[in-house]
Amino acid sequence: MIGVHHSENRTRARWVIILRWLAAVAAIGILLCFLPLDLLSEAMRRIPLTTFLWVLFGYLCAHAVGVAKWRMVVNTAGGKLDFRTSAQCYTGGLFGTLFLPSIIGGDLVRLAVGLRRSPNPAGVLAGNVADRFVDVAAQAGLVLLGLALLPGSLPGNVQWQAKKTVLYLAAGLAVLIACTLVFYRPLLRGRSVRFRRRLGRLRHALRAVSVAPQVLVVAWLLGTAIQATFLVLTAKLAEACGLQLPLRDWFFAWPLAKLAAVLPLTQGGIGVREAALVGLLSPFGAAPYLVLAAGLVWEAVVIAGGLLAGLAALVLRRGDDK
Repeated sequence: MIGVHHSENRTRARWVIILRWLAAVAAIGILLCFLPLDLLSEAMRRIPLTTFLWVLFGYLCAHAVGVAKWRMVVNTAGGKLDFRTSAQCYTGGLFGTLFLPSIIGGDLVRLAVGLRRSPNPAGVLAGNVADRFVDVAAQAGLVLLGLALLPGSLPGNVQWQAKKTVLYLAAGLAVLIACTLVFYRPLLRGRSVRFRRRLGRLRHALRAVSVAPQVLVVAWLLGTAIQATFLVLTAKLAEACGLQLPLRDWFFAWPLAKLAAVLPLTQGGIGVREAALVGLLSPFGAAPYLVLAAGLVWEAVVIAGGLLAGLAALVLRRGDDK
């Protein structure tokens, strides 16, 4: 019976992946219906292969810093992982984020190795949670920076609409946190002693991270630098396509487009991110077909990086098996 359920779950997961890839193709197809294909293809052809490879190299270097950041936070929580194992966890997670059915699929892959290799699995779990919060804080920091740079770029009514959107997002996050605090104890009622013991270990590991604020600050700075690197690389691709925009406009639009891509509508947010970016940059005078051209090439960078990360995780795993 267990084998049957396992087989059904695997089949369901495959169908979810297929449907989300189809949704991603459909989202991009809808955008293409409203844009001049000849100008779009011409803009994409303007990007030299050397530029694409340099952007891909920068993308991978930023994620190499991400490996160090993740290991630092996890080990502060008591994970006790060496760099090789951390790299295997992180690269496997990067591959899983792109090719697994769930928005947390990458985290599941990342934790699968870490929980097995660490003498303190609760530390790995808590460190990964803390690292996710750091990434969200880094993304929020970029949004706030974009809002700070926004005055003078747009008419007053458009500025207010942009700020109102961010306020709604912040209010939604506050409501989510409040609901978690209110329903925390009722959700724990009736749980087994074993579950409560594991939760206690997790709470202890989270406390270990919280008493080292300097580590969280450094992780936040590194996370901000990583996200800013991705932003600048996307802007460079757009510039190669022929789109000339001040960097401050990208600091406003790019983080919000990435937040929109978190919605579990398409695989890896493909299509959603491009549609959001087109909508957010159009008020700045950006030609939609140029924004989409840069977005599609950036997706090619992300997919290539995900495949290379999966290959790296496989090589690291085989090295451990020898």
